[in-house]
Amino acid sequence: MASTLAGPLKYLTVSPSAAHTATVVFIHGLGDSGHGWKPVADMFSADPAMRHIKWIFPHAPNMAVTANGGAVMPSWYDIYSFGGLKEEEDEEGILRSAKSLKQLIDSEISTTSIAPNRVVIGGFSQGGVMALLTGMTMDKKLAGIVGLSCYLTLRAKFKEMSNPALYDLPVFIGHGTHDPLIKSTFALETVQALKTFGFPEAKQGSPSGIEFHTYQGLAHSTSSEELVDLKAWLKKVVPA
Repeated sequence: MASTLAGPLKYLTVSPSAAHTATVVFIHGLGDSGHGWKPVADMFSADPAMRHIKWIFPHAPNMAVTANGGAVMPSWYDIYSFGGLKEEEDEEGILRSAKSLKQLIDSEISTTSIAPNRVVIGGFSQGGVMALLTGMTMDKKLAGIVGLSCYLTLRAKFKEMSNPALYDLPVFIGHGTHDPLIKSTFALETVQALKTFGFPEAKQGSPSGIEFHTYQGLAHSTSSEELVDLKAWLKKVVPA
């Protein structure tokens, strides 16, 4: 079933409590909304070193999801099955959502004094899928990309779609070893694919490149350990 989006994305904002000098756009997963990740922003914003960050949580439109029996729910694109990375993908819906997310970021940049290199895009699960694709195919270089419990979509076309000027972007990838929905092997394959395309591993002392974390026993969720690592990474890529 073809997925559709109409009009600009709706979103939730968590304002900074200090002078606004950075923005994080974080994308929720299937069936969720931006409200689902607001507690993370509230927690991070309590840290004096992160009070300069504005958080934007876009809401996915409602659509019928084939893999869930056609049930209508918030989704960034249709999912035909949960079988694995080699399954057919809703390319039209994925690209449409990526376009909407790029428009959201462009709007944030144009209506504030924030430069692209002070904007991070990230997401969880289906939202992480969108964050990786959107951030790596933009015409401008952001501060970094976060992909939690996700995978690289449209892999066969990624090389031609991606922007080589962005291959040294800081990228944080986190995944649980016991994820039953998006297997940890998907994350390993994603990291390997990105390296093949030209993305380097992050080196100590520099945020550039892929920083890959696995979390023992974690299912399809986040954890306090992962959030601690993510917070430390954010402090490196968009410092106060």
